[in-house]
Amino acid sequence: MNFKEKLGRIVDRNNSILCVGLDIDKDKMPKDVSYLDFNKDIIDQTKDLVCAYKINMAFYEVLGKQGYELLEKTIDYISKDVIIILDGKRNDIGNTAKKYAQSLFETLKADAVTVNPYLGSDGIKPFLDYKDKCSFVLCRTSNASAKELQDLKSDDKPLYEHVAENIIQWNKTGCCGAVVGATYPEELKQIRGILGEDIPLLIPGIGAQGGDVQKTVENGTNKKGKMAVINSSRGIIYATSPKKEALNLRDKINKYR
Repeated sequence: MNFKEKLGRIVDRNNSILCVGLDIDKDKMPKDVSYLDFNKDIIDQTKDLVCAYKINMAFYEVLGKQGYELLEKTIDYISKDVIIILDGKRNDIGNTAKKYAQSLFETLKADAVTVNPYLGSDGIKPFLDYKDKCSFVLCRTSNASAKELQDLKSDDKPLYEHVAENIIQWNKTGCCGAVVGATYPEELKQIRGILGEDIPLLIPGIGAQGGDVQKTVENGTNKKGKMAVINSSRGIIYATSPKKEALNLRDKINKYR
């Protein structure tokens, strides 16, 4: 089963394009709760409300050996039916990129990863060799300073448009996606138009970053209300009731699908 097939099945089963980001932070977690127990509780509360979990690797790598073990145990705990996205924004020259791809897709068994396009195609290709997986390429990110580089014009088009056009070329085997922030709804609409109906978008920026749910859904999904994975991290996992927060956001998203 390839990535799109697996995504389609879990979206239909849970009636959800919501992704929960497992961005653990001891300063925000309840006291005397282990990282693993915290993640297990979030997963238990939300597993029937999501299509994916996104694990931002920085929150685990900072813990050293303990963090790597935690990463493996968290992945093992997630149902095999649910998409696992490892968010490390990896990229390097071809030979090194090959090892990054191997570590994420083979060692850690991710369904999808985030990658940086700055080195061009030879830094992307090793990830795309995993044809049953998905590599979400950073296109228009959700942070405020994204415009410093991503809006720079070349041939009268901003850089993010060139990235989107390259994603189409890189998607020959159907395993490429794009990261586009909910905080830039007009650019989101524009990029969906460039990429067409079948390329999945990973959309961060809902919740704590302030992205508008209606505009995100209307501008980011395809005509069937699919091919988008809308992520919320802090807004759900540190809520008083993560289950209630996830349910409310899932239902709000579905209202506009």
